[in-house]
Amino acid sequence: MVEIKNLTKYYGKNPAVRGIDFEIRDNEILGFLGPNGAGKSTTMNIIAGYLPSTGGTVTVNGFDITEQAAEAKKCIGYLPEIPPVYPDMRVEEYLNFVAGIKGVKRDDRKAQVESAMDRLRITDMRRRLIRNLSKGYKQRVGFAQALLGNPKILILDEPTVGLDPSQVIEVRNLILDLKKDHSIIFSSHILAEVSAVCERVVIINKGEIMAIDTIENLEKSMVANTLLNLKVEGNKDKVVRLLKDIRGVTNVSDITYVSTNLYTYKVEITDEDVRKEILTSFINNDCNVVEVSMAKLSLEQVFLKLTAQGKKRTSLQDLLSEDTAAPASDNPYDNEEA
Repeated sequence: MVEIKNLTKYYGKNPAVRGIDFEIRDNEILGFLGPNGAGKSTTMNIIAGYLPSTGGTVTVNGFDITEQAAEAKKCIGYLPEIPPVYPDMRVEEYLNFVAGIKGVKRDDRKAQVESAMDRLRITDMRRRLIRNLSKGYKQRVGFAQALLGNPKILILDEPTVGLDPSQVIEVRNLILDLKKDHSIIFSSHILAEVSAVCERVVIINKGEIMAIDTIENLEKSMVANTLLNLKVEGNKDKVVRLLKDIRGVTNVSDITYVSTNLYTYKVEITDEDVRKEILTSFINNDCNVVEVSMAKLSLEQVFLKLTAQGKKRTSLQDLLSEDTAAPASDNPYDNEEA
């Protein structure tokens, strides 16, 4: 487990991370999301022990990353956004070198390097100079070095950058497989990737935590009322009138023509029980419901709404009461990743 408590990082007088708290549970894949300049890479570098914090603590498997750095770092495998590879070394040579730096016993070194190359499907590249590899293969080599030493915690900063679609799927499956033996924090700008592999997400903006929850709960929580997608056969004006006459229907929008006398509607209702009244009203008034489904915000929509708001909140419910975006910051460091 990794525990981050009141973590703060200042560059001069400019805050990059502002008193954040969260944890990475055992055998969990945690997504870490935020726009450019939000403080993601700064936070991950502090967790990995590459950067000192200004305040707060990071505890990795019970070891303080500042006070017990050597013990804590043995528990961590880190893949930064730019893989830390040496271009003039061959793949196998480089991985053996990294295994030595990580203190892997000589007797275990060969087996670990072979296992890492096999998992990343780079065994056939073992004799190649890293400088001659494609960007995708360099990313794989960087991923392989993170696995050496069998660390309990994996920190992956944009691990699918530069990979083609088939390679992205392979890495996604690898991450899911690694969950059996590792806790993983996974940063990405590709929200579909986060949705595919992560159980919980942390959304950070301007150095502050905007939300921490499961993807499912975030998608549900960001909608104050229930949304229905309806496809109804019947006179459009009549359908709208019937909907607005039902107590509990708060809004009817996005009316779209499909074919003669057939339209789709987005209907906002106060709770799911109102659906029964809607269907009963349509049946009694000769309107045929062709399709009905619940609507929800996607993770991308949740992310955009949360990061459009600059104010820190104690709960998602606080956010729901605010519909206007905070004014843009005039701090020039807010738009840079430290």
